[in-house]
Amino acid sequence: MRTDLLLLAVAVIWGSSYLAAKSMVVAGGVLVVLAMRFLLSAAALLPVTVIRSGRPGRRELAVGLFLGCTQSAVLVLETYGVSLTSATNAGVLISLTILLTPVLEGIARRRLLPPRFFGAALLATAGVALLVAGPGWVRPSAGDALMLAAAVVRAVHVTCSARLTRGRDYDTVTLTTLQTVTGAVIFGVAAGPALVPAVADYSAGQWLGALYLALGCSVFAFLVQLFAVRRTSAARASLLLGTEPVWAVLIGVGLGGEHLTALSIAGITLVLIGTYTGQRVEALDRTSERQRWSLRASTPAAR
Repeated sequence: MRTDLLLLAVAVIWGSSYLAAKSMVVAGGVLVVLAMRFLLSAAALLPVTVIRSGRPGRRELAVGLFLGCTQSAVLVLETYGVSLTSATNAGVLISLTILLTPVLEGIARRRLLPPRFFGAALLATAGVALLVAGPGWVRPSAGDALMLAAAVVRAVHVTCSARLTRGRDYDTVTLTTLQTVTGAVIFGVAAGPALVPAVADYSAGQWLGALYLALGCSVFAFLVQLFAVRRTSAARASLLLGTEPVWAVLIGVGLGGEHLTALSIAGITLVLIGTYTGQRVEALDRTSERQRWSLRASTPAAR
């Protein structure tokens, strides 16, 4: 329950990030925003990591760098994809992560979740489609290809986060620090000479936005995501994080003066029903799997 609540908190924070990022992207561009997000995140985490755990092992370093690359790829693809397609296309395509993650995880562990889970995930995806259906579908474009790639890479990232770290004595804070340092290097180089003058012109509000993106949407979110997938499953984490559009809409209504439509209400309802049903199916399946392993271990043949 605690892990689920933490994942929902991440979904809320990510859903609220659009308001914070919007003015910053206009001021400095996508690469500058991403560079600042990761540079501030790395600056916050590095001292903590050095004090807590010191130098990571070779394998832990390799895993952290790999996850940093996949996380950075997700953000680049998603950010540019959103700018080149409609909100509807972007929302529906990125929500495919809810379906892709359990498929990849099932392939990795050679056993898929029950069909009821995929039914629930499909229901949640349909809810997202209704939730963002305002602008309507537009003709497929390069932006759609980027969003689809973002969904695939995000599913790979979440699945690998679980498979590469679960059952090992890696430190979650150290791995998250390595992710943010990797992103800081990648986006710092990509932003190049434009970074310093853009940041110099930041207003107080934009600095607050940068800190929110760094400390909330990166440090807290990445720590929780990694903590969660090491204790539950990538499929469950992806399903709960998939409620992000719900919170984005509700925050837009509360702070941005937007209005809920009948389609939005129907979409929110489907997302919540699908998420609730899916996480119950996943929990029962995980319990059944533990019981099967326990029975095998207790048989004479196993001993």
